[in-house]
Amino acid sequence: MRDLETVAIAIETAETGHLVFGTLHTTGSARTVNRIIDAFPANQQEQIRAQLSVALLCVISQVLLPKADASGLVAAFEVMIMTPAIGNLIRKNETNKIPSTIQTSRKVGMITLDDYLLDLVKKGVITREIALEAAQDDKDLETRL
Repeated sequence: MRDLETVAIAIETAETGHLVFGTLHTTGSARTVNRIIDAFPANQQEQIRAQLSVALLCVISQVLLPKADASGLVAAFEVMIMTPAIGNLIRKNETNKIPSTIQTSRKVGMITLDDYLLDLVKKGVITREIALEAAQDDKDLETRL
């Protein structure tokens, strides 16, 4: 979704009950939500936040990384599922709090990119250096590694 018209049509279509898949070149759920909102003029952003908090079901962010054994690439994901807490953060323009909400919601299927990277390093799939390069918060991930 590269332009305002496409984003607006996607949101309108989702609000009518249709399942809409869209792609954006962003890394992380909060950045994805912000990119959608920022596509609109400032005077429409509050309305778009309200619409997204109802119409959005899930954000899956993906990054491809080289495997530690150099045998190819592996995908690392961030998964944000719309819950009342996430919807509330979007409505209140507190998207900066989305990562911590995702981190505490693993039991409902959510995972932060950094947690996924940590899991890949622990399994030996990717190197520590690659994980730190791809991390949303490299200092925090380094501490946890």
